[in-house]
Amino acid sequence: MNAAALKEHILEWSDAVGFQDVRFAHSEHMEQEAIHLEEWLSEGRHGEMNYLENYFDKRTDPSKLVPGCKTVLVFAHNYYPPEEELSKNGLKIARYAYGRDYHKVIKKKLKNIYHKIQAVHPEAEGRFFVDSGPVLERDWARKSGLGWTGKNTLTIHPKRGSYFFLAVMLLNIDFPPDEPIRDHCGTCRKCIDACPTDAIDMEGYRLDASKCISYLTIELKEEQLPEKFRNQMENWIFGCDICQEVCPWNKFSKPHSETDFLPSEELKQMSPSDWKDLSVEKFNRLFKGSAVKRTKYVGLKRNIDFVSEDKLEQ
Repeated sequence: MNAAALKEHILEWSDAVGFQDVRFAHSEHMEQEAIHLEEWLSEGRHGEMNYLENYFDKRTDPSKLVPGCKTVLVFAHNYYPPEEELSKNGLKIARYAYGRDYHKVIKKKLKNIYHKIQAVHPEAEGRFFVDSGPVLERDWARKSGLGWTGKNTLTIHPKRGSYFFLAVMLLNIDFPPDEPIRDHCGTCRKCIDACPTDAIDMEGYRLDASKCISYLTIELKEEQLPEKFRNQMENWIFGCDICQEVCPWNKFSKPHSETDFLPSEELKQMSPSDWKDLSVEKFNRLFKGSAVKRTKYVGLKRNIDFVSEDKLEQ
């Protein structure tokens, strides 16, 4: 089977398992992106995420991960929820974490596609990643034409917005590449102006992760959140969607149909007092198999207490 025909099959297989899009980019050493990444790291904008300093050569050169890599496939999976129950009661969790851990759900789908590729193309070799390997997913999404990198640094698609997960597959097959699309952010500054912690640069396209609410509530491992962010968290206890909520392109977001990404009934019923009184046992029950487990109980409780204290002071 030639590459063009196989590409059509991959598009069909991807649609069948629930991906909304898959695009193809020619594999290459990412020279310009490497410069930007090095600058970003040297400025300390990654905060305590020291793991981002590791495997620098692999992050910027797919052939270091898959010898003979010819093509980078970028998949998009919608996670925009059908309902907004979890924000009605005050405390907020980022939409991507409402249900089962996306790493597990999407990796299973990629494995299905990869096995199908090998079945019809036995010489195929590659690897796939779901936000867990040394891969610059958003840069590859831009190169493949899946979307452009917005001023909030997220990948935006003109017909789907930005509420989608990115996954990447590296293959030693030379597929016809797709064309990038142009940036449509224009003069809009809504994400910049809406960020309560000023994590996005005034000109956009650059994020100081150490100021980002998602970083503060998930990645930061200190016993207490920094006092300078007092009254700036806007009730977010795990992640943050503010820069997506204000983005005009997300008017095109459509509810997903992935049952694994739906919240449990118990989680939907959580009141502010339930959050405040959250026990270890209930945390483990509520978030079994969830991305929220990444914070561990002590981390989520720290966030809840910090936000609750903010509300008492108001």
